Amino acid sequence: MVGTGPGDKKQLTFAAATAIDRAGVIIGYRTYLDLIPDLISGKEVIASTMMKEVDRCREALELAGEKRVALVCGGDPGIYAMAGLVYELAAGMNAPPDIEIVPGIAAVNSCAARLGAPLMHDFAAISLSDLLTPWELIEKRLNATAGADFVIAIYNPRSKKRDWQLPGAIKIIAGYRRPETPVGIVTAATRENEKVILTTLAGFDCEQVGMQSTVIVGNSTTRVIDGRMVTPRGYGNKYGI
Repeated sequence: MVGTGPGDKKQLTFAAATAIDRAGVIIGYRTYLDLIPDLISGKEVIASTMMKEVDRCREALELAGEKRVALVCGGDPGIYAMAGLVYELAAGMNAPPDIEIVPGIAAVNSCAARLGAPLMHDFAAISLSDLLTPWELIEKRLNATAGADFVIAIYNPRSKKRDWQLPGAIKIIAGYRRPETPVGIVTAATRENEKVILTTLAGFDCEQVGMQSTVIVGNSTTRVIDGRMVTPRGYGNKYGI
């Protein structure tokens, strides 16, 4: 399983590029494969659409018994992706193939870098997708992390069909944070259509968030320094900076 990072080929790790080069078969979501055309040229490529994760993993495991297969994911395979599913499916096989996870730069990393340094202290990542997780559990986690003053990175914040979860999440967080708390919205990080917005909880506009966006909400100490979102780690108190 290979993580290709946020999308820009310069953000692809050497290990990931090597794994793809060594593979004879490349399997993945078509949108991610379209970002690395030169790396998969001349190889057997099996591309599929969204919501076909189980099918992709099963096919990769079946083919891996005979060929070297690279199952490609955007970001990191072990963060809101398919690494766990592969292991679950492999556990039911009589003779599962060897599985190697090749990590990639996750959305939370690339988006934080575009905003500044918002993750310098404790943070939590929460997905708002309720396709596999009940919304009641997501609400519980939002309350717990917001109440504990974590910086919160929100994955899968909004789509065409899921447009009510994000306003609900922001309302929960706003119950624990000041209206002027910095909030960053990064869409399509490192890609040609990248968009970075730095706003506040009070000024947050859900319409500025799409399927390719990640939202990072600061904690009680997060502030804006020279146009950058920064969460101090505590050096200032300890060393008098």
